Amino acid sequence: MIKNDSGIKSATGLTGSGSRDWIIQRISAVVLAVYSVVLLGFFLTHGDVTYLEWSSFMTSLPMRLFSLVAVLALAGHAWVGMWTVFTDYITTGKLGSSAAGLRLVLQSLMIIAILVFLFWGIMIFWGNGFGVVAV
Repeated sequence: MIKNDSGIKSATGLTGSGSRDWIIQRISAVVLAVYSVVLLGFFLTHGDVTYLEWSSFMTSLPMRLFSLVAVLALAGHAWVGMWTVFTDYITTGKLGSSAAGLRLVLQSLMIIAILVFLFWGIMIFWGNGFGVVAV
C-alpha cells in the first residue's frame, strides 16, 4: 500500500472509497435530520404527551421502520466520522510510532461501541417491547 504524507497507509473507511464514504455520511445526515424533524413535529403537535401516545407513535410500523433506518444511518455516520477523525489526528507525524497501535485500539473500541448501540437500538424497536430494553 502507498503511504500518504501523514504516515497512514491508504486504507478505507466504510465503503472502500473516500467519495462513497462522503456520500454515505451526507445521506445519513439527511436521514437523521428528517428523523429529528419528525420527532420534533410530534412533540409540537401533541403538547403534553402521555406514555400511551408516545408508545403508540413509536411502535407504529412506519416509525419502527423509520427508526431502524435512522439507527442504521447513525451507525454509518458515526463510523465514517470517527474513522476520519482517527486517521486525521492519530498520525505518526503527531504521535510518533505509537500512532498506528493507538489508532487500531481506538478504531476497534469504536467498532465495538457502534455494534453494541446498533444491536441495542434494533432490540429497542423490534424486541419484545418499547420499554423493556430501554433501561
